[in-house]
Amino acid sequence: MQQPILLAAALLLGAPACLRAQPTWAKVKEEMVFPQPPFRQCHASTLVQAADGHLLVACFGGANEGAPDVGIWLTSLGSKGPAAPRQVATGAVGDTLRYPAWNPVLFRPRGAGPLFLFYKVGPNPREWWGMVKTSADNGATWSGPRRLPPGVLGPIKNKPVQLANGTILSPSSREEASGRWRVHLEKSMDQGQTWQVIPVDPGSALDVIQPSILVHPGGRLQLLCRSKQGAVVQAWSEDGGNTWGKLSKTTLLNPNSGTDAVTLRNGSFLIVYNPDVPGKDWFNGRSKLRVAASADGVAWHDVAVLENGTTEEFSYPAIIQTTDGLVHITYTYDRKNIKHVVLRAPK
Repeated sequence: MQQPILLAAALLLGAPACLRAQPTWAKVKEEMVFPQPPFRQCHASTLVQAADGHLLVACFGGANEGAPDVGIWLTSLGSKGPAAPRQVATGAVGDTLRYPAWNPVLFRPRGAGPLFLFYKVGPNPREWWGMVKTSADNGATWSGPRRLPPGVLGPIKNKPVQLANGTILSPSSREEASGRWRVHLEKSMDQGQTWQVIPVDPGSALDVIQPSILVHPGGRLQLLCRSKQGAVVQAWSEDGGNTWGKLSKTTLLNPNSGTDAVTLRNGSFLIVYNPDVPGKDWFNGRSKLRVAASADGVAWHDVAVLENGTTEEFSYPAIIQTTDGLVHITYTYDRKNIKHVVLRAPK
């Protein structure tokens, strides 16, 4: 049943004037991904449309973030609701040692290649390393885990993009022991077999992680990043991601929380973000979640309110557009579940 986000609803939710003045997107579906969660807490969802058309969703789940029992859980979403979740990866190292698993990212390249599941393993984000599994049957079965080469972490939170020439760009970042955050790209020209690390403004004073990639006409690319400085931070490339300009703040607020963005098939852009500024603690400012749209990646306006809470955590969104033109979003629902929302563009 369709549930349009109408003007009156926007007013009741306290939406800003920029949302009330712009065409809004219709919310056509919303559901919890795990009707009976097999874990106490979960976070950091990712989603992809498999080659057979099914939507796959993964996240990490366990006792709590950073606990050794945290693994990567996968489910599929269909017309009859979510399938029973399966744990498809852990942080086990040998028979006696197990680290937590972190931040899965699902990605399907074009063509007949396998589906990728990237994730991280390690005691914390400053010491973790990149892992990858592949599936040749749309997520039904998976290869054994493979550690990525030294210096390559894989996509840290958000999906890679594949350019028209086949190049895969994976948005990545590092949290250094010094406390500094830095973003970089990992480039593959052989369907994810080997990777080249591309720095992004390494001398910047801005602390940024978890970028997403937007594709503009003429080989221009744009990064949008989480930051410690109260705003979503961007960088631009004019040569298909081989080199990058300076990092700079956008007009979008960011309370030190993950975002995700997507390039739509009509060439416009959407971002899902928390419209707040950093608070005393890292988890402050994550109770409200919105979707903003842009025609050029510079001027953004809100088009949907996903959550309008007070003290809850609604965070770490993932967003894709499926072959039917609908936009699918998943996000952490107060660490207890993952919520799935489907939006339709205004007519």
